[in-house]
Amino acid sequence: MNSIYKHRDRTRGAVRDESSRNRFLASKSYPKPKQTCSLSAIPSGYSSHPISTEEKPDRTSECSKPVILCVDDELMILNSLKQELELVFDNKYTIEVAECGEEALEVLEDLIAENRELALVISDCIMPQMRGDELLQRIHEISPQTIKVMLTGQAGINEVVNAINHANLYRYLTKPWHYADLQLTIQAAINSYLKKRQISTQNEQLRAVNQELKKRAAARAKTIDILSHREKTLDRLNHAYQRFVPDRFLQYLQKDSIVDVELGDRIEQNMSVLYSDIRNFTALSEKMSPEDNFKFINAYLSRMEPTILEHQGFIEKYMGDAIIAVFGGNADNAVKSGIEMLRTLERYNRSRQKIDRQPISIGLGIDTGNLMLGTVGGRSRMDSAAIGEAVFLANRLEQLTKQYRLSLLISQETFAHLENPFDYQIRYIDRVRVESQSQWRAVFEVFDADRADVRQKKLETKSDFERAVVLFGQRQFSAALDLFEACWDYNPQDAVTRVYLHRCGQLLQRGRTRT
Repeated sequence: MNSIYKHRDRTRGAVRDESSRNRFLASKSYPKPKQTCSLSAIPSGYSSHPISTEEKPDRTSECSKPVILCVDDELMILNSLKQELELVFDNKYTIEVAECGEEALEVLEDLIAENRELALVISDCIMPQMRGDELLQRIHEISPQTIKVMLTGQAGINEVVNAINHANLYRYLTKPWHYADLQLTIQAAINSYLKKRQISTQNEQLRAVNQELKKRAAARAKTIDILSHREKTLDRLNHAYQRFVPDRFLQYLQKDSIVDVELGDRIEQNMSVLYSDIRNFTALSEKMSPEDNFKFINAYLSRMEPTILEHQGFIEKYMGDAIIAVFGGNADNAVKSGIEMLRTLERYNRSRQKIDRQPISIGLGIDTGNLMLGTVGGRSRMDSAAIGEAVFLANRLEQLTKQYRLSLLISQETFAHLENPFDYQIRYIDRVRVESQSQWRAVFEVFDADRADVRQKKLETKSDFERAVVLFGQRQFSAALDLFEACWDYNPQDAVTRVYLHRCGQLLQRGRTRT
């Protein structure tokens, strides 16, 4: 800060005496200053009271106040203007003074260095070296938010227009001024400045809030993207887990997630087990490459799986080409699923025949009973398992389909658990037991999936056929043979009838041999 402003700062904006003013102007190489007014020449609108220079200002409070800068090359006018402004604003603003344009710009420079606000500048128009309109234009370029007021009695219209166009002049007041006019003008100017400053501050705050909101929105969007990616990953993982551990298996174990399943978790429940297998798969696979084998098995299994899921079942295990499926609730779900599997196979075979591939046949066995469903294995590898006699009997029934050349066999327990057995095409086939110690159990064929003509003839011969099976079980082979021959004559496509004819013939021949 230069010595001139230091002197002004120490005197809290007081105007120097005439000799110091002349020294300042001389140092600036100004032309001889205008003749200042004598006390008697001061207009009635001005005050002639001198400005005190002995008061010690509180710099902390002073620096927090906005500044009003008065610029005039006549000391008496500066004294009067400063005094009236202090009366108007009651020490709410710091009143700074300058006797020329250069000094006013230095004051502004120092205010900016101190980070203080220049709220209002009141400038005379006709001054040495730099006119008032030029000064206001320079101030506007440096501090456009400052309110500018021109105060003079000698300015021409050009100076006023120039200040309006290039300095955003707020008001033009003539000398001598009226106290009320000066008070209202300056008060309105200050209010305008304060309002603009408030709006500017609010805008800055809004911009800051908007920036913060943008940052938070960006961070939130990034977080959402991360969470969405993780959610998709978890969905894929869950879907992958479900392909290994069926969701219904978790439901039976009353677990919400695969992570809740522990080794040894189990439940015991009455369920139906469906066991299916492809006939002569070994011979069929030997004609295919390993890659073709996998393609064939996956093509077949992918067609069978939906029929099981649609009937409230789940695939407990794949064993090569074999399927072990478990159904809760009544046995109808398992039987309906088996029928639909055979119909699906018929459609699959039609598509295979179009590309000159051999049709395939399958056998299905279904039993119903108490089943232990749970997890088996070790700490590093565990699997789901269905354990119970129903699993073994379902497997046994599937093997009997090959022997009897049938497609679908069910046990008497499954038959007994059907809601309405008459909803299906069923006939009695034989009795079977899993082990030598177990009891004999009736076996039934479900032939809903047979061709319409075969199905109709089976229905028409059902009564004779079942009576023949009963006679066969009572070892009345001759009577049974007669009935089986009648059935065969009427329906030569009934393969199981031929099996029984062969049995009867063998047993009768064996009996004759013994006699």
